Amino acid sequence: MNRFKTKLSFLPALFFLCFTISIVMPQYSEALCIKNERANLRKGPGTNHEKLWEVFKYMPFKQLGTKGAWKRIQDVDGDIYWVHAPLTTQKYKCAVIKNNKTNLREGPGTKFPIVAWAPVDKFFAMKVLKIEKDWVHIEDSTGDKAWIYRPLVWIQ
Repeated sequence: MNRFKTKLSFLPALFFLCFTISIVMPQYSEALCIKNERANLRKGPGTNHEKLWEVFKYMPFKQLGTKGAWKRIQDVDGDIYWVHAPLTTQKYKCAVIKNNKTNLREGPGTKFPIVAWAPVDKFFAMKVLKIEKDWVHIEDSTGDKAWIYRPLVWIQ
């Protein structure tokens, strides 16, 4: 009986330790991209919830959780939404521009010319092809390719 009481006395300490770790540890998240041409972001998990934003192909997000066929996601600004899971993929990385009037280049460096379709604005989304030092080779939803300075994008 004494051993039983000793084991029980550790339970509150164990509970407190688990609770403390759950608060201190960062929330687990996974990167994902929108794979369809368009996707509606909603206030909750379902089409009965308010549509808050429409995004386009290659928009990156952090996945924070799931509920049925819906994923709870976070964007570059830290805003949280829900998206229908079949509209997303984790098969490749995506990036989004963090500022307005951002230049894209023909090669990985400022010595390369700016592409004809630049500058682009915040929330312009792209697929990441490769990262080379401080430069990211990207492709937009129409297949146009360019390079961007790494600090100017949020990659997931």
